[in-house]
Amino acid sequence: MSSIIKFPSSMFSSSVLHFNNSKNSISFNVNYPFLNSKIPMDNRSLSVLSASKTQHGAVIQDSSFQGSESFFRSVLGSMETVYLNKNPTAKAIMELVRSADGGRICYDHFAFRTFGVNSHGIDSMSKFFLDFGYERREELRFPAKKLKAFWFSPPKVSTSYRGSGVNGPLPRIFISELLVDQLSPEAQEIIKKYTDISRCGKEYAALASAFGILTWKKPSYSEFQQLARESEYATWTLVNGYALNHVTISTHRLTSNLRSIGNLNQFIEENGFNLNSEGGILKVSPDGLLQQSSTVADSTSFEFSDGIREAVPCSYIEFAERLVLPQYKDLPEEKVEEFHRRDGFEVGNADKIFESTSKDQLTRRAA
Repeated sequence: MSSIIKFPSSMFSSSVLHFNNSKNSISFNVNYPFLNSKIPMDNRSLSVLSASKTQHGAVIQDSSFQGSESFFRSVLGSMETVYLNKNPTAKAIMELVRSADGGRICYDHFAFRTFGVNSHGIDSMSKFFLDFGYERREELRFPAKKLKAFWFSPPKVSTSYRGSGVNGPLPRIFISELLVDQLSPEAQEIIKKYTDISRCGKEYAALASAFGILTWKKPSYSEFQQLARESEYATWTLVNGYALNHVTISTHRLTSNLRSIGNLNQFIEENGFNLNSEGGILKVSPDGLLQQSSTVADSTSFEFSDGIREAVPCSYIEFAERLVLPQYKDLPEEKVEEFHRRDGFEVGNADKIFESTSKDQLTRRAA
């Protein structure tokens, strides 16, 4: 027996959910007219199957993915393309690592920054990921920076993990927000002015990221300077909006000696790139199992609404090695999977990684 459910087409030209009782499967078919000019895509369907089902005698992995996987990965791909086009350091390092390691790169996580006011905070971006099966995990707090964050774990998918980049294992998502109500009244007024202009833009945070556009108009240089005196995070978000703040290469999924983050850091510096030195090049969690590093952000020329053109920070690229948990230390290396490794994030590490877009680090890069 088969049932068909039609959904509203406010965003998609057509969307139909098929449920087949006899096959115990769901297929979700959609057309994406608003992305056709940017992302080549055909009409695809994803079948979500129970783990007990078999295909050609093999058990199919259970999936917790919701909706069309091809659409979701295409949106991630568009975010990635915008990011690489705007950040030459990240693009060059990705090509360098691919060339040295054999071509395949897996992402540990994607990160976004938001304003925690007028519903433009974490929830505005996380909705897209939650809709496609991601799960919200632990909260992290950064009192000195007036920030909070949540990370989100990816859903299981029934497709292969052997792809590269956005076509490989789905990345974790890390979304932070500025606690705007903790800033001065003057700073709050500036931020609220632009989130008010954005209005319903908060409903399309992922779309803004995929197209690389702001959901508010460009600020004035004087407003940018005033915010900079209180929060560099605020100025970055004001001129970059929902753009990818960074992507993170999963070093332990590389195949050469670069899978050790220490070797990778050395390789990157020997090729002329600057790494964020805040708290040391290598940021290590208290348990020693999460090791991270990052480049210093690129800068780009930005024309403010009053005609002034100045260099502002863009994004950067991060590297993360997740070591095997103690209870699995005796597993043969070829048997180790991602769930055997340290998961989650660490406040101390992330606090230092945030500095990749700071004036101090950018000044050091320019020296």
